[in-house]
This record gives sequence, structure tokens and C-alpha cells, in this order.
Amino acid sequence: MSKKTVLITGCSSGIGAALARECHRQGYAVIATARSPETLVSLSELGVACYRLDVNESAEVESLLGTLAQKGQEVDFLINNAGFGTMAAMADLEVEGLEAQFRTNVFSILRVTNAVVPGMIARKSGCIINIGSVSGILTSPFAGAYCASKAAVHSLSEAYRMELAPFGISVVTVQPGAIASSFGDNAGAVTEDLIRQDSAYSSIESAIRRRARASQERPTSAEEFARILCRHMNSGKPPAVIRIGNGSWLLPLLARLLPTRLLDFVRSKPFELSKLSD
Repeated sequence: MSKKTVLITGCSSGIGAALARECHRQGYAVIATARSPETLVSLSELGVACYRLDVNESAEVESLLGTLAQKGQEVDFLINNAGFGTMAAMADLEVEGLEAQFRTNVFSILRVTNAVVPGMIARKSGCIINIGSVSGILTSPFAGAYCASKAAVHSLSEAYRMELAPFGISVVTVQPGAIASSFGDNAGAVTEDLIRQDSAYSSIESAIRRRARASQERPTSAEEFARILCRHMNSGKPPAVIRIGNGSWLLPLLARLLPTRLLDFVRSKPFELSKLSD
């Protein structure tokens, strides 16, 4: 395999860090990025090139691409992985909370992708991999903002895939199920800031906290996730949609097969919503 460059966002932990390690192990030239450079020390010690990158700042994206250009590095693979989860009842969520969710999970994909696409078009080659989620297919209570952001990622990926195909650029949507990471802890921290004592849902706030950590129930390891995704990358022709991890196939199947009323019941029951009508 020729040494190709992989730019990965959100490498501080979990999926991003595992992908950086696995791609490095397999001989890619990895550009690992995160908003907090101190979280990249272990990757740097492996010999991975690490950079600070806040995906919400256009100036930082432009600066990084300029640095890579000066070094003669062209991005062959872009993996848009940076993101976080907002867990709250929609009726309790302020507009600013939804904007923050979309700013990182959705708008940043446009920002970073559009920065690397001109070079890919000029070379008529490249691969963009967007990390969506099975939650973008099957919405659950208390995760509406997060699920909506991942559904948007899927739609953006489809549009990019069709529009960039004439230039020899492939676009892949990855829809993980439960993957072991710090996602649950991070979502839990965000959730604590959003729980309101005057909320109509205050009597079941433990269920909201449980939803924040639901992705860590019987998870597939991040290392296994990275191995599977790298295998697809190495194939030369990765599929348009890749599902990896516990629940990544079952949940979309349920969404397709179950009638809406039954599906609502199945999704609501674990989060105690029936108690509110007692």
C-alpha cells in the first residue's frame, strides 16, 4: 500500500484515537487532530503527527491545511469524527443548545470537507468518511438533538457522495452502534448542565442520565471498530454505508419493520415515560 495521508478529527479519545492508532499501524501518514492538544500526547509518542484543531473555527482549519500544503502533504482520506451528544427533553432545550449540537456535529463537516475537497477534485481522487450514528436512523427519547444532528450528517453525506462522484471522490457514511468510548461520560456532563428542576420530566431525570450513557451498554471496542473501518479503507472501494458495532444492524431493521406505535413503545419504555401519565 502506498503511503497515503489520513486526516482525522476528534482524536482525543474513543473512535478517533483508535482510528489514528490503527491507521498509523497500517502505514498511513496520519494527521491526528483535537481541540485540546494535550489529549494527543500518547499518539504523538507513537510517531503520529498531531495538531490542534477546533473544527468550529474556520481560521484553524485553514491554518492546518496551509501547514500540510507547506509540507507537501495532500489529504487522501478525511475522517470527520469530531462530535458530542446533547441529551435532554426537547421541551427543555434552548435554541442555543441545538445550535451548539449542530455546530460541532454538522456544520464542522461542511467546514473541514470543503477545505480539502478542492485538492481532491484537482487530483480526481480522495475519500471522505463521515462518522454518523445508528441514532440518526432511529431516534430515541431525550436524544432528539443528537439524533437530528446525525440524521443531518447522513443526508449531507448522500449529497456529497452524488456530487463528488464525477471527480473520482468517494464519500462514505459510517453508522456505528454502541462503541466503547468516553462519549457517555461527555454526554453525561452536558446533560447535567441541561437538567432543570422545574422540568416536566424532573421526576424521571434518572432516565435522562441513563440515555446519556446508553451508548456504552455492551459496546464494541473502539479498536475493533478501527480495524473494520481500516479494512474497508484498504479495499480501495469502500461501500457507501458502513455499519459497525453492537446494534448497528438491529436498530435500523426495527425502524424499517415495526409499525410506528409499536416502535414508539419500544423506544419509550426504557426511559420511563409512561410514569408521567400516571
